Amino acid sequence: MRAERADDGEYRTVTIDRPEARNALTPEALDALERAVVDATEPVVLLRGAGSAFCAGADLGVVESLEDPAAFAGHGQRVADAIESADPVVIAGVDGAARGGGVELALACDLRVATSEATFAESGVSIGLFGAWGGTARLPRVVGEGVALDIACSARVVDAEEAREIGLVSRVVDDPAAVAREVADNDPGALGAVKRLVRAGARGAETAADERAAFERLHAERFGE
Repeated sequence: MRAERADDGEYRTVTIDRPEARNALTPEALDALERAVVDATEPVVLLRGAGSAFCAGADLGVVESLEDPAAFAGHGQRVADAIESADPVVIAGVDGAARGGGVELALACDLRVATSEATFAESGVSIGLFGAWGGTARLPRVVGEGVALDIACSARVVDAEEAREIGLVSRVVDDPAAVAREVADNDPGALGAVKRLVRAGARGAETAADERAAFERLHAERFGE
């Protein structure tokens, strides 16, 4: 796992760095990913994969030898939850293949953008398993129940343009770093407030009072009492 601060200091790039394994994740890599995102002091984190893949999901060598599969699923769920609730705005910059757990990690991010080379698949059913890092809840929230079932039950590959059309990603871009810079160019306090409120509202929470309080706090910080 590599964590690098942008030259201007406005965002951090976290790179899953196992290109020889298509950035497949071991338990140790999951822990390193969680630390790299949660410990970030920058207001924006860009999550990427090294080489030609974003992330192939769980390392199949690890999966095949699991003594406690439920604990491993819980481990991945905890890391995805940590990414989702981290203070920074976390952007998945998908360039290349995202498979299984790689899709689930992207779903835990606040924004997902893709290059034209990106592809997505929930391929677990093809080997008698399924993604158990929270994807069965997050995927239908993002793309709707019917599309989620289509993707999860068919194991088919979704290209970047279809991903944009169904809302799995918000943009298809040449360089995900440009989106990180665009987001990081805004006020950090406002970014954090918007992230928390939108996340809470999307889950059905009543956010009106929190919205008023956050607006009042930001107004005081910007214009004074």
